[in-house]
Amino acid sequence: MLAVVDTNVWVSAFLTPRGNAARLLQAVRAGRVVVACSFDVVDEYREVLCRPKFKLGPEIVAEFLDRLHAEGLWAEPRAVLLPQLPDPDDLMFIALARHLSCPIITGNTKHFPPEAGVGVTTLSEWVGNDIAGWL
Repeated sequence: MLAVVDTNVWVSAFLTPRGNAARLLQAVRAGRVVVACSFDVVDEYREVLCRPKFKLGPEIVAEFLDRLHAEGLWAEPRAVLLPQLPDPDDLMFIALARHLSCPIITGNTKHFPPEAGVGVTTLSEWVGNDIAGWL
């Protein structure tokens, strides 16, 4: 499965190692999920994950970003314009998902309204589908 992953999912994966987001991280490591990447998106991952409040070691973040660099599907989509997004910074995720015709996995579906024109999957939905795929 190819997916754009919202930054909040990675924060959750590192802060809650037994949660649904951590299961997604394990699926990425196992090759069951390929993360769609762009320079803007990965820069956002780096900036957020390195925030002191999360107390993540720089080695952990570097290893994660190195893995994305090596194993992610990289693309540089054109910018998109959408009026009235709850968080205009999410436009880069929407542009990438549109460009690669893949869903966004997020913990905050309100940031990706239907008019964004992308599929949105919550972590719970993804976990349910992932488990169903293994049965």
